[in-house]
Amino acid sequence: MNTPEHQTASMPAPRNFDPRLPRLSEVPAFTAWMATGWEEPERTPAAGVDAASAAAAHRARLSAALPGSTFVIGAGWAPIRSNDSFYDFRAHSDFLWLTGCTAEGSVLVGTARGGGHDYQLFVPAPALPGDSAFFASAAHGELWVGAAHGPSHWQQALGINTLPLARLEQALARLSGAQVAGNLSTTLISTHSLEPSPTLRRTLGELRLIKDEWEITELRNSVTHTIEGFSQVVNQIPTAVAGGGERWLQGTFDRVARTYGNGPGYATIVGSAHHAPTLHWVRCDGPVQPQELLLLDMGVEERSAYTADVTRTFPASGRFSPAQREVHDLVEKAHRAGLAQIAPGKDFTAFHTSIMEVIANGLADWDMLPVSVDEALSPAGQHHRRWLVCGVGHHLGLDVHDCAAASYQEYQGATLAENMVLTVEPGLYFHKHDALVPPELRGMGVRLEDDLLVTARGHENLSDPLPIDATGIEAWMAAQSGTHA
Repeated sequence: MNTPEHQTASMPAPRNFDPRLPRLSEVPAFTAWMATGWEEPERTPAAGVDAASAAAAHRARLSAALPGSTFVIGAGWAPIRSNDSFYDFRAHSDFLWLTGCTAEGSVLVGTARGGGHDYQLFVPAPALPGDSAFFASAAHGELWVGAAHGPSHWQQALGINTLPLARLEQALARLSGAQVAGNLSTTLISTHSLEPSPTLRRTLGELRLIKDEWEITELRNSVTHTIEGFSQVVNQIPTAVAGGGERWLQGTFDRVARTYGNGPGYATIVGSAHHAPTLHWVRCDGPVQPQELLLLDMGVEERSAYTADVTRTFPASGRFSPAQREVHDLVEKAHRAGLAQIAPGKDFTAFHTSIMEVIANGLADWDMLPVSVDEALSPAGQHHRRWLVCGVGHHLGLDVHDCAAASYQEYQGATLAENMVLTVEPGLYFHKHDALVPPELRGMGVRLEDDLLVTARGHENLSDPLPIDATGIEAWMAAQSGTHA
């Protein structure tokens, strides 16, 4: 089991500059000396009251959905980047939804009791003075990474019975037939014969489809901060054109995301000119061309881990050319058709169908389809999808593509319901090397993406402050000039 000692023993130890010297953790006098003279460090609150309350309500929903079951849900561990360097840790979304705990390696256990569950949270004990890991573990020692929260801090913050991770093995030994979700170490799963549970993953995905008031507030904040990021990025287009390139704009948004939240909710996409049609252009290593389109797909992940996902396509010059406007206008028309289908009781696929009908008809008007519109739209055709091969919307929440483990019947095959949050994102992607595209349109990529809250009467566009029409985008760009230092 992953006791604190096992954790530190399995991590690469810091190297001495002189290999002839012993490791400090192997010097008894030094270890004893390092255990003395330390005062309690300042520790920020482990979690907010609202987050703890929301997590408790989420656990109650899980208990009601799967009565009599036993659950084991893991937060996971940060992956190794290279040698003894690790990527930043981000807890598994199912674990976050149920706990609000961000501690690496933590595990939630829910044991059926009466009509509900007893939940216990197991978190790693901090590497404090007196433990050689305090100074010897670059990954977890407080001398290296700063003050950490232990079981007592998390219990006080979350109101859930919290124990040291070292006691998890004993607790699991008493369990049988546990359902597993989240990220658990392979050692843990193999030692206790725990297998990941599709039923638990699916149930959690389906429960997360409907957002509560706290989640909606977090998503509102995320969209607000994301729009601020768009403003600062557009303000920096001249610097990018002058030589900073796509990297400069990506860095600008990521700085905003890090300021307001954990960072970007997914790899920021900045695509100029012929990079714009590349759906996931996350390399962002090209120049920003002044007369070309600039596609920005960006989202801030709040400190609660809820993320926005917004896309706009801007003319880097501030003005659309006639050909650019023609493509943008068609995407806008498709976007508005999709938005009109976002309301409770509507099929989830309705906005997809409406968008595809507009796109297919528009391409036919430009004489780009080799078949009729009806044949293109048929299951056996789909010719218009050459220039729109991706999906045009998805649920949004803790994950940018949220609730992915939900069943088809509850996701794509379901109807929309109040307090779902989803995106609508049509686009047209004309690659520079696509010989079937008219020359004047080659190298253009246009996408519009909004974040939508389904309401009792329809929907609220959370990203509405960003215009979607070409004239409005030009005016909005002009208004950002000189707004930021």
